[in-house]
Amino acid sequence: MDLTDLTPAERRVRDAFPLGEGVDLRAVDDDPERGADWGPERTVRAEFLRELLLAGPLAEGRTAGLKVAGARVTGRLDLKYATVTCAVRLRGCHFEQAPDLYGARTGALVLSDSVLPGLTAGQLRADGVVRITCCRVRGPVRLQGSRLSGALFANGAWLGTPGEDPEEAVLQLNHAQVATDVWAPGLVAHGTVQLNGAVVGGQVNLDDAVLDAPGGTALHAEVLAVGTDLHAMRLRARGRVNLSGARIPRQLNLAYARLSNPGGVALRASSAVVGELWLREAAPVEGAVNLRRAQLDLLHVPPRVWPGKVQLDGLAYRVLTPHLPAEQRLPLLEREPDGGYLPHPYEQLTAAYRTVGDDGAARTVQLAKLRRHRRTLPAYARLWGCLQDAAVGYGFRPMRAGLWLLLLLCTGTLVFALHHPPALKPSEAPAFNPLFYTLDLLLPIIDFGQEGAYAPRGGFQWLSYLLIAMGWVLATTIAAGVTRSLNRQ
Repeated sequence: MDLTDLTPAERRVRDAFPLGEGVDLRAVDDDPERGADWGPERTVRAEFLRELLLAGPLAEGRTAGLKVAGARVTGRLDLKYATVTCAVRLRGCHFEQAPDLYGARTGALVLSDSVLPGLTAGQLRADGVVRITCCRVRGPVRLQGSRLSGALFANGAWLGTPGEDPEEAVLQLNHAQVATDVWAPGLVAHGTVQLNGAVVGGQVNLDDAVLDAPGGTALHAEVLAVGTDLHAMRLRARGRVNLSGARIPRQLNLAYARLSNPGGVALRASSAVVGELWLREAAPVEGAVNLRRAQLDLLHVPPRVWPGKVQLDGLAYRVLTPHLPAEQRLPLLEREPDGGYLPHPYEQLTAAYRTVGDDGAARTVQLAKLRRHRRTLPAYARLWGCLQDAAVGYGFRPMRAGLWLLLLLCTGTLVFALHHPPALKPSEAPAFNPLFYTLDLLLPIIDFGQEGAYAPRGGFQWLSYLLIAMGWVLATTIAAGVTRSLNRQ
């Protein structure tokens, strides 16, 4: 390499490279956004960096490395399919063109605090961490299919341009494999963040992130697999958060989050398998929620967080927190978008209450299920259901039957005590007893010999017919309730 062709900054970088030492070109109050104005003393050509990384000088007993801070990089850093054996650290730099590392093999790749028009690094193989911490990247960051033996750090990064509708995702990690974590608290993305089919050995951290894709998909993470958690506390997402088919063995933590996609689906986690889903202290969701066929161990969602449209068919969970009366949970089960009746959400809520030993709440849910089902039946079936509900609460309120029977018994006894019905055969009839006469009318399978011996007339005859009919209805509903109770046990 001819030293006469190098800028002052390049000379310093070349001398430091074989020794693995750093070159800091930064000034006080430096801002890489204004890097286009930096002069030759801070300018490094991309072609020079490429030649240095692929065929730079080495020093015996030292580990070479590119460590530059505060440089203006002109041209395109083209390392496509290249093999770079050392670490690449370009901090606080201003790149005129998007670096191309597609299919490259590198050690650590650190671009923290830099300004870039984009980054192409699909199929990258990195033997260390990849850092875009606090970077400002106007175009897409393409890391699809990459294999990282360390973590990806994107905390505080600013991706995309506010107000623009990018043609592709601003962060592309679909089908990537990250051995440890995707660490991106405070990430600001004006466009879609893609994690479709990605495999992360540790956790994904999106705490305090702002994902802004109004009318589109803010987080696209179908079939994402993480080793531990997905933390997104205080997440602000405008657009759909799509976690369909994701595998998150511990927590999907959306506490204090704000999810907004009016007129569309704000949160989709259908067919996902999650240890715990937390929406504690989250703002009410703006848009629909789809949890169909998801499997959860714990679901922590206060009732006020749920939106007007929720899809829960096939959702399975073991524990529901916070523990609240059934009356506060039941309205959620009628928020299916099509308004149809689905029995499974009622059965699942019943099972959750029984898991914590609240049998009273479980019975309330089952009663609500039967009442909801009644609205789908023909008129005659609805009438019969109303009678069962009023009489014994479909068997879940058995004390009602006793109260009805006691009320009818008292009414009949009082009326017939004041107005004795005439005997059919006075010489053979037993002494009239209004209490047992009323019991004979009410209880269809018991005969005290009073009903067949006396025949009321006029309005009292109609009263006897009413008592007989009510006795049959009560007896039938009690039998149905007892049968249902025994089946439950």
